[in-house]
Order: sequence, then C-alpha cells, then structure tokens
Amino acid sequence: MRQVVSTDKAPAAVGPYSQAVRVGDLIFTAGQLGIVPGTKEFAGPDIRAQTRQALENLKAILEAAGSCMRHVVKTTVFLQDIEEFARMNEVYAEFFPEDPPARSAVQVAALPLGARVEIEAVAEVCECEHPGEGECGCGCKEG
Repeated sequence: MRQVVSTDKAPAAVGPYSQAVRVGDLIFTAGQLGIVPGTKEFAGPDIRAQTRQALENLKAILEAAGSCMRHVVKTTVFLQDIEEFARMNEVYAEFFPEDPPARSAVQVAALPLGARVEIEAVAEVCECEHPGEGECGCGCKEG
C-alpha cells in the first residue's frame, strides 16, 4: 500500500510531489534543501549550514513516516560544487556516526533556489513498537 507522508517540521512541497512516500517497509523521501521549515530561507549561505538543515529536514520526514536516521539505507547527495564535498561530508558524518548508509554524491549544473546541496534518502520503516503516531520507539533516536 502506498502512503503519502507529510509533516510541517520540514519545508512543504512546492510542486506536484510529496515530502515522502511510504511503500510497504520502505520510505522514499523527496530531495531536501537546507531551508528552514516555515520559511523560504536557507539556514545559511554555506554548505555546512545547508547540509545540516537538509539532514534535519530528512530526519523530521522520516520520523513522521515512523522511522529515523538509523534506518536509512541509501542517500543521494546533489552538490552545486563538488569542491565542497569535504565540508558537506563533515556535517553528514554527524548524522550517521556508525554503520552509515550507502551513498552517491554528484555535482549538478544547478539546484532549486540556488541551493548548495540537496539530499534524498531511502529508509526502512522501523519495526519497533510505536508509542505514538509517527514515533519510532526502538530508542534509536535517543542520545
């Protein structure tokens, strides 16, 4: 069964797409920019700030879908400038400190709104007991 996922804790879709779609035990997110939810503003002009916010947006979407960053199996990172890979990677590593997912990272000609980075993810649905709607109860979000 296909289920559209939406949360106000991440930027709203600005076109004919969903923040994420859950199909069976998998969650497919749309690419996330470093935009602060509820605004149309980037978290900052630099790659580190935008990467951090893009990953926070992904985290919020995954949690709304009943999963978390620990259950991410694949990401794709789109960079405006591949020369910023190392700076993006520093922040990325904070979100995946152990057993990181598979990842592809590519430079693209341009990103929406002049973004420096866009990140999408595929994750497994958490198989733990869910204490509340959209909450992962396996403890993987603690600490």
